[in-house]
Amino acid sequence: MAELTTLARPYAKAAFEHAQAHQQLASWSAMLGLAAAVSQDDTMQRVLKAPRLTSAEKAATFIDVCGDKFDVKVQNFIHVVAENDRLLLLPEIAALFDLYKAEQEKSVDVEVTSAFALSQEQQDKLAKVLSARLDREVRLQVAEDKSLIGGIVIRAGDLVIDGSIRGKLANLAEALKS
Repeated sequence: MAELTTLARPYAKAAFEHAQAHQQLASWSAMLGLAAAVSQDDTMQRVLKAPRLTSAEKAATFIDVCGDKFDVKVQNFIHVVAENDRLLLLPEIAALFDLYKAEQEKSVDVEVTSAFALSQEQQDKLAKVLSARLDREVRLQVAEDKSLIGGIVIRAGDLVIDGSIRGKLANLAEALKS
């Protein structure tokens, strides 16, 4: 995973800097997201891994599949990525690009998993508290998981706050084993 990130970082950074300079962060994010999804398709995976195809042929096939969804700059980007045999890294490039974009916009996606459904009022209150703690605009993605027994688990990037009963029981079991 770390190696993929290391390989993808220069491409994501270059794409981000270009998109930022031309005020096109949202459109580039959408196009890179599409590129990432297309690159993960089984048929496209076979094309991208085919040793008999040149990098130009792989890029052309990739761009043909996406049709007119890519502007000229993104098509050129795809060609550069293909020349360096990195088309399989597009999901990682897109993810890094979105991280750079979120950092620029001072926002973060937060996954909240709770044992029971959260009311809109609870979600708003939680978003406000997390926004103050993380010093970012928070976009909540709420899910329900009955196996937590009670409480919530919050994931924001590398930060994980486990306030679930299941998590506390696991910590207690670990403490008793020591």
